[in-house]
Amino acid sequence: MTGNELAEIALRSLYVSGTATLLAALWSLPLAYVMATGRKLQAVAAVTEALVGVPTVLVGLLLYFLLSRQGPLGFLNLLYTPTAIIVGEAVLVTPLLVSVAYRVLRGAVETYGELALSLGASEAQAMALAVREAAPGLVAALVMGFSRAVGELGVALMIGGNIRGYTRTLTTAIALEVSKGEFENAVSLGAVLVAIMVVVSLGLRLVRRLGQP
Repeated sequence: MTGNELAEIALRSLYVSGTATLLAALWSLPLAYVMATGRKLQAVAAVTEALVGVPTVLVGLLLYFLLSRQGPLGFLNLLYTPTAIIVGEAVLVTPLLVSVAYRVLRGAVETYGELALSLGASEAQAMALAVREAAPGLVAALVMGFSRAVGELGVALMIGGNIRGYTRTLTTAIALEVSKGEFENAVSLGAVLVAIMVVVSLGLRLVRRLGQP
């Protein structure tokens, strides 16, 4: 495996996982906010936390049935495309983003939102304060979601197809190289993946530190 091919695979993994995380955030963060501010929806948190542990191959299988030619979404022709992986990873990380963001927002609402209301602030001002105080935790949730997405294999393999130069990511490339017995290439790919994980972890620590008073 050449250095250019390795860089291409790494960049594609970053793009796919980053886009999937941002896409999932579009519905996960608003849902977490509604859950944190509405007592009737707090029971949904238990469901999302349970879904965090769903195997990625199961998510990939369900999405394959939906996106295949015989599936209800087959007319979109998304199967074995980077878009399919993005959608799949977005679905995969949604329970994680919702559950973590809910805990962060709920704590901010109880600590800062209710205090602001008791001091005479309007409900809108109290909620704005709570969201502002929860911002570092929300960013950390996004980082965790990205870390989950970039290291996943089942979804990328089942609905991406591991097509060279098109849908191949770090995890699917590692699986392929191991199956071929090319362990040196697999180790190189794994080292890049670990480096990304370390950078993400350091970024998470930095965000938490910046959020501390």
